[in-house]
Order: sequence, then structure tokens, then C-alpha cells
Amino acid sequence: MPRIPSARNRLKDTPVVGQKRVLLAAPRGYCAGVDRAVIAVEKALEHYGAPVYVRKQIVHNIHVVSELENLGAIFVDEVDEVPHGAHIVFSAHGVSPAVVNAAAERGLQAIDATCPLVTKVHREAVRFARDDFQILLIGHEGHEEVEGTAGEAPEHTTLVGSPEEADTVVVRDPDRVVWLSQTTLSVDETMETVRRLRARFPNLQDPPSDDICYATQNRQVAIKKVARDSDLVIVVGSANSSNSVRLVEVALEYGAKAAYRVDFASEVKQEWLDNAATVGVTSGASVPEELVDELLEALADAGYSDVEQVKTAEEDLIFSLPKELRKDLSGETDVRAFGGRAAPAE
Repeated sequence: MPRIPSARNRLKDTPVVGQKRVLLAAPRGYCAGVDRAVIAVEKALEHYGAPVYVRKQIVHNIHVVSELENLGAIFVDEVDEVPHGAHIVFSAHGVSPAVVNAAAERGLQAIDATCPLVTKVHREAVRFARDDFQILLIGHEGHEEVEGTAGEAPEHTTLVGSPEEADTVVVRDPDRVVWLSQTTLSVDETMETVRRLRARFPNLQDPPSDDICYATQNRQVAIKKVARDSDLVIVVGSANSSNSVRLVEVALEYGAKAAYRVDFASEVKQEWLDNAATVGVTSGASVPEELVDELLEALADAGYSDVEQVKTAEEDLIFSLPKELRKDLSGETDVRAFGGRAAPAE
């Protein structure tokens, strides 16, 4: 997929009531799990050469996928599309044991880039299934993360896709039920689903720690604060990114007069800016900062050059890379092995 650049000077500087400004949400963009997964593909290509195969999109962002394709990554839907013995990377969203076994049967050299926070949910599913609990998995049917988590304990897992489904879900023993969730959901909607489940099943157990990703929560908290003062919110993120889509919904729920999602700055429509003095900007957890920078440049062309950052949290969590990729080609520990990107040269 070709890179779609922002169109400079495409947006016009039209008058509005009030002073034009941008409220830039922070935190935004890449989380530790996404950064780890993207670096894993880059380093796999460095180590083994192209092609390296990746099951599904490594993260849900079309720009990131396109950039990795240009480096030599090949994205496939299932492991049976990969030549025997090749290297394959499992995406940040995780896979079920059935996928792991299928890769092994084909002799594939697997590199697991599953986000550690998703892995935590997988382990919870295994534990509760072992103790014969029915797992009520709150999430979206068909999402890769949900398929991977459910695949850890398929006979013990029941999907609950919405608060409304919580009102009708059937359990075999109301005293042995626990809820788990997809990590990228709306915090508010998930808690409403849990509230309804608990009203029906008072002995419903909670997961040992919060399943919704810290980055998902932080980005939702930040956009809530931005939205209440915004005439328009623009979220940078792809349509299949659950957390990006949720940011649009949260912005509207918390006071934004309008909110839209775009992959690229070139998708912003002039009419969105009509009568919008304050524009809120954020990005999903799989979005590189350069795409936000392009949006800010496009908005500056339209007169929104006053940018105020609205920070609600600091993020310093880092994850080590998959063990196969922690050393460079000389055998030394790579500077990127334990999270983050190498600092640019002076």
C-alpha cells in the first residue's frame, strides 16, 4: 500500500468565532506493546533478511504495515500461507495455542510479538479454566485479540460483546463465573457491562488486575479532558484499530461537538473546520507520531498554529523484545532490547 502524504496548503484559513487553537492530548500514539512489536519485525528483517512473514497486521495501522512491507515483511492471514521453515512473527494482538501448534507443524521459526499485557490475559484465561470457571470474555467478536484469548480456553469461554448482551448471557453456574476483557475497549462501556453482569451474577469474580491496557485507559482519560473544550476532535488511527475507534466515541460522549477518525491528514475535510475554534487532536496506540505531526502541519495551514498540550499522565513502561531478537548481529545485547527506539545520532 503506498504512503499517502498529507496535502500541504489544502485546508483554507477561514474565519471562525473565537481564537483558533489546537488542544493536543497526551499521552497519545505508540504504546510500549506496539513499539515492541514493530521493532520486532524490523529486527527480524535485520537478522534474517527479507522476507519475514507476519500473521495478520503486526499492529492495526495501515501506515505502519505499509512501511514494514516496503522493508520486506509479508503479511498473511494464516500460517498455512507461509513456506515451510520460514520465519513468522505473531502480531501484538496474540494468537491461540492452535495457531502456535500449526506454525510448529509447518516447521516455522516463530517470533512471538504478543503484547505482554495481552499475554497476561491469556494466562488468566488458562488459570480460570483450570479452576473450572466460566469465563465471560468482554470483547468484539472477530477481533484477533479476542480470538487468541478465547483460544486458550475455548470450552470455558463465552463472549459478551456489549452491555446489552450482558443482560441475556447464559451461564452454567452463577457461582463460578469470572470476567476478562479485550485490552483495547472503552473503559466506561466495559464497566457498564461488568455492572450488568454483576447485577445478574453477584458472585462474579474480577480478574486479578485490570485487563484494559494502561495505554488505552490513558488515551481515553486524555481525550475526555480535551473533548469538553473542543468544537472538533480529530483522532489519527485506522478503522480496524479498536482503541482508535473508541477514542472517537469517548470524545463525543464527553462533550466534543464533532469527532472524526482519519488515517492521514489528507483525509481531513474543510467543512469539519467550519465554526470550529478549538480542535482537539489525539492518536490511537498504534499510530506513529509523524502522522500526528503531519496533521498539525495541515491544521497550521488552516490557521490553527497555536498548539497547547493537555497532559494527563506520564508513560514510562517498557517491554523487552522477544528473546530471539535481544542481541544484534555481532551477538551483543542490542540497545533496543529492553524497550524504546535507539536514540538518533547527534
